[in-house]
Amino acid sequence: MTEPDVDETQTGRVGSLRLLLRNPVTAVSATVLVVVLVVAVGATWIAPYGINDVDVPNALRGPSGAHWFGTDELGRDVLSRVLVAIQASMQVAVVSVLFAVLVGVTVGVVAGYRGGWLDTVFMRIVDVMFAFPVLLLALAIVAVLGPGVTTTMLAIGVVYTPIFARVARASTLGVRVEPFVQVSRTMGTGHRYILVRHVLPNIAGPLIVQTSLSLAFAILSEAALSFLGLGIQPPEPSLGRMIFDSQGFVTLAWWMAVFPGAAIFVIVLAFNLVGDGLRDVLDPKQRTMAEVRRKQ
Repeated sequence: MTEPDVDETQTGRVGSLRLLLRNPVTAVSATVLVVVLVVAVGATWIAPYGINDVDVPNALRGPSGAHWFGTDELGRDVLSRVLVAIQASMQVAVVSVLFAVLVGVTVGVVAGYRGGWLDTVFMRIVDVMFAFPVLLLALAIVAVLGPGVTTTMLAIGVVYTPIFARVARASTLGVRVEPFVQVSRTMGTGHRYILVRHVLPNIAGPLIVQTSLSLAFAILSEAALSFLGLGIQPPEPSLGRMIFDSQGFVTLAWWMAVFPGAAIFVIVLAFNLVGDGLRDVLDPKQRTMAEVRRKQ
């Protein structure tokens, strides 16, 4: 592996973007995520009703022109609550995954680059965290710190940190033995410069793919915690909490569960499909196969 120059890097990025958008499934999924991002940013202004506007006479009304997603047991507009709940879920997912990226990549890169006892200590801590199921560990953290948005973000961020640590370490182990890194060391270049200039750019591909996939699972984790009453607390809407509240009205008002569930399904599926598309583009082997399929 040789370090590419700036022009080659820009050309490669443009080619990767074109190859990514030529995949119709990935392109549609990316479009869905753009819509979700718009909703996450402007849900408060897009929502046609207040999320806690109670209208008991219109409770449990089906989808109509006035209420596209119907109303819940208190007459609140389900569409408005789903939009704001998507905003909350995206906020939790982005912040928690960003925390996991910062901490996990730092640990993984340092462990893989330095090696020795530091690598052993860091990876044994990561192995201990991996011994617990993700949701169980998140439940334990929230149970200790108490339910709420902040603790939900922290819990999800902590449980996904080991994944990024392992991905970053594995990629760093391959990059640190490359000639351009060895030459930089021989010339007396500082470790920080080598990590920032040489190592991180060459391990960005796997990390980008993992970030996309982790965002999907973070949304699922937030929905699960809220469903159990340990995530976002009422009266703030949450997709998981809305599904929990709809249990007693499944036969009377199917829309109370279907639309929040559909929102979770569509967002998670879109993130996963975009992650698959990014893997096909950023992984050289997968990219070659994708180009062959396209030419056929």
